[in-house]
Amino acid sequence: MADKAEETVKVDASPNDGAGQAANGEDTGQTAAEVQETAPAKTKKSKRNKSDKSERIRDVVELRRTAKEVKKHMIVTRVMALLVGILVAIVAVAYAIAYFYDKFGSFTVKVNKYDMARQGLCLSETPEYDHTISELNADIVYDMTNISGNDLPANIDMVNGSHNGENYIAYTFYLINSGEDTLSYEGELVIDNVTKGVDEAVRIAVYKNGERTLYGKTKSNGTGMESDCDKEFLSATTVMRTRAEGFKPKDRDKYTIVIWLEGNDPDCVDKIIGGTIKFTMLFKIIETT
Repeated sequence: MADKAEETVKVDASPNDGAGQAANGEDTGQTAAEVQETAPAKTKKSKRNKSDKSERIRDVVELRRTAKEVKKHMIVTRVMALLVGILVAIVAVAYAIAYFYDKFGSFTVKVNKYDMARQGLCLSETPEYDHTISELNADIVYDMTNISGNDLPANIDMVNGSHNGENYIAYTFYLINSGEDTLSYEGELVIDNVTKGVDEAVRIAVYKNGERTLYGKTKSNGTGMESDCDKEFLSATTVMRTRAEGFKPKDRDKYTIVIWLEGNDPDCVDKIIGGTIKFTMLFKIIETT
């Protein structure tokens, strides 16, 4: 009985093992060796998929970073271009101002603005005026050369406003009391700027109500007034002063200023070529009644 039971156990065991193997074979369709070969392949494929996914994510991140860098570069480039444009414009304006300012012969007439607003002292290029002005500017003469004062027109003070010649500045204006008070005023003609010693040879004729006075700088050797002049400059920066009292409402004084380089002056030499000089005539009230 023991032997039979043992045999039965053996018989039952064998079919079960076979059936399990058959069942395994039918479910997978693979042998054990094939299963062993497939497992590493799946692992490799999984790793490759993860690697591809990581690379795609990295590419997306790099693409976004590159796009941001490009955008930032474009903004910086535009800002730099704008700044360069502004700088060029500033330099161009400064050059233009310097160019016109440095040309020979700038003459400006001014009235103290407070005096104009308070007492009505004003300027005009004509005897008749329709509004008050506190500043006038004569036209500029470019690259003037020397001439003789004897060659100036005889009626040079009979034309209003700017009436320059090729080599001289001529400007006629009117100082007017447009207020209601009688007053006294003072005027001063000053040199704002000079280069290359051009003031040594310059001449300024001042006509006040038709009366002419010619001003020149003291001789460079210090021996006194130039022979063709009526008066010397008051100082290195002040040409002359004028004064008027009892200047009644509606009164007007006529001024003509003529500026040139005197060719007969010993200091009119080549070294002053390219020199510049600027003048301002300023009027102010000194007393009212």
